[in-house]
Amino acid sequence: MPTVRSGPWSPDAIAEYLAGIAIPIRLASVGKHFPLVQSLWFLYENEELLCCTQHDSVLAKRLERDNHVGFEISADTPPYRGVRGKGRARIEQGSAADILPRLVEKYLGSEPTDFSSWLLSRLDSEVVIRISELSVTSWDYSTRMPKQA
Repeated sequence: MPTVRSGPWSPDAIAEYLAGIAIPIRLASVGKHFPLVQSLWFLYENEELLCCTQHDSVLAKRLERDNHVGFEISADTPPYRGVRGKGRARIEQGSAADILPRLVEKYLGSEPTDFSSWLLSRLDSEVVIRISELSVTSWDYSTRMPKQA
């Protein structure tokens, strides 16, 4: 389980949220002068967050230099709740063939589209970002906020 620093959710509730939600992760990487925050699709498996990016992306280059990341996974609509934290990212060559199709299905569905076909056509140049050593905080304002209609 990830290290839980604080928040109302148990480790099991955090794992259930991360495994079940289909919203992007906001991932912050270390830069030379400023951090970079990017939204990426993710999977949560075996206590790790998995994302894909192009091997020559700014994010991949930053993570090769410094593997410390911060992240937040939360919806933009009430009731506000989610998980934020930090971890260490590792770039993996050759495993995107397993991860990218699963990300596409999770976020776009199983019906082929022009966009999903385009994403999968770039598979040879994709790498996996594997984020481990997770330390997280949860928050949940659902008891104070009505659900948005």
